[in-house]
Amino acid sequence: MADNLTNPQRRKCMSNIHSKNTAPEVLLRNSLWHHGFRYRVNDKRLPGKPDIVLPKYRTVVFAHGCFWHGHLGCKKYVIPKSNTDYWIKKVSRNKQRDEEVWRQLEAKGWSVIIVWECEMEKKQFSETMERVEKEIVANGELYLKLQKERRMIRELRLAERRAQKEKHEALKAELSR
Repeated sequence: MADNLTNPQRRKCMSNIHSKNTAPEVLLRNSLWHHGFRYRVNDKRLPGKPDIVLPKYRTVVFAHGCFWHGHLGCKKYVIPKSNTDYWIKKVSRNKQRDEEVWRQLEAKGWSVIIVWECEMEKKQFSETMERVEKEIVANGELYLKLQKERRMIRELRLAERRAQKEKHEALKAELSR
């Protein structure tokens, strides 16, 4: 099917599409806020400027548009009939960038949750939010567990160093007699 809009009309339409504060993203943020989760929005200090950052739970949430991020099997992900090569490349670049960002975040110890636009529709919304909230809480518990383990390891290392230092001091004192 050919494009029904002229180039200037298409340009205006596409320029109105924003990457921040999309309807699914705002809906997701409002729901999380009302359930007691506190977060940051589009934190520039993290790779990919995640839509929602929950530092307490060491979790980031991305609200992905099905079309822009290539949600396979979704009715909203349909490649346009015009300029097909461009759109295929565009969406595949987005998917590739997404994976790269996820890997970077996970390497820094962050858990990543993806929420698709189609999951935010009324009929699925409560199930989606239940899943997201469970994942956030589980990620927070895992983060706390790992933090405790790291703290214990640090304390063991400090104890070992102290013991070595005491042993060294005792040897030094014995040799100086």
